[in-house]
Amino acid sequence: MRPNVLHLLDTFETGGSERQAVQLVRSLHQSGRFRVHVACLNRRGPLLEDVERLGLGEIPEFPLTSFHDRNAAVQLIRFRRYVRWLGIDVLQTHDFYTNIFGMPAAALAGVRVRLAGRRETFRSCTRMQKWGQTRAYRLAHSIVANCEAVRRHLIGEGVRNEKIVTVYNGLDLERVTSPPAMRRQEALARFGLPAHPPRRFVTVVANLRLRLKDHPTFLRAARRVRQAVPEAAFVLAGEGELLPELRQYAARLGLERDTFFVGSCTAPAELLALSDVCALSSTSEGFSNVILEYMGAARPVVATDVGGAREAVLDGESGYLVPAGADEAMAARIIELLRDPARARAMGQRGRKAVEEKFSSQAQLERTENLYGNLLAPRLALAPAAELGES
Repeated sequence: MRPNVLHLLDTFETGGSERQAVQLVRSLHQSGRFRVHVACLNRRGPLLEDVERLGLGEIPEFPLTSFHDRNAAVQLIRFRRYVRWLGIDVLQTHDFYTNIFGMPAAALAGVRVRLAGRRETFRSCTRMQKWGQTRAYRLAHSIVANCEAVRRHLIGEGVRNEKIVTVYNGLDLERVTSPPAMRRQEALARFGLPAHPPRRFVTVVANLRLRLKDHPTFLRAARRVRQAVPEAAFVLAGEGELLPELRQYAARLGLERDTFFVGSCTAPAELLALSDVCALSSTSEGFSNVILEYMGAARPVVATDVGGAREAVLDGESGYLVPAGADEAMAARIIELLRDPARARAMGQRGRKAVEEKFSSQAQLERTENLYGNLLAPRLALAPAAELGES
């Protein structure tokens, strides 16, 4: 008898929450301990094909235009019926919108285990949105936080400590392991990076949509780095509407010949293999997926000490942490690593080992399956015999 688990996603775009959800769905399906189903609020995004290839069956859509119109009520009734029809034992949601939609519907459908999700330490919400989020948390049996920093933030919002479970993001190491036959010249050409004269690449992977990624601090640090290490060059991987503004800012800093905007990072293994140092300059994070990717690729990390960064990066061992907005401190650490390649390599290897031991997709799967089992066991024991048919 395999319990039925349903994951409700907002979209299938390539954001951190969506990628983590899809990875977990894949791992659970391959494990075979649960029958896995997927539903969504919006059937859009490139990750949809990845889920469809798993052969999980129909992926229904429950589109919302607002939480306060007739359509929201219609979709909630549809979702409740769908959940009952499948006989779902566990519903897991992953973000603000799926929490608010999924938890009430699952409660009405009598789902035995309801897991909400929280992945950020800060979100700007209206008064009504805060009310909806609080209500969703009350209806959940547990709230999955992706790091201790998020757990502390939830407690500060009034959520009981015993209701929160930390399950760290997981990284599939194959995603950042470069193919043995990859040639540096070919990789440079793929990203439009110069081969001559030889450059030392400092890379930041972050979307260009959110100002909290604080690319200007990275660019100011880049100017300081270039003055000390003339062969340094700076790679910004990501897409978004801030691109023209950041190009202009880089030019004002005199970095137009040393800064390369390479677009969406569709080949992270190849890009990170070219990188001597990897950075992240965010002013706010939950638990950064990209920091795990840097570490998994055995790159030394220089990141701002926000969110769960300190839980991933051991300062001085697998990388360095600097205060948010501190371009001078960030530059000093990057310069130190560029001038001491042996230390940089050793830090990268320690980061890779940390991911293998603590932040792998396998570790994430084991924690999740244990959570499901612990929450289901007492509820299944109390279930009527007629409900415990073979799956």
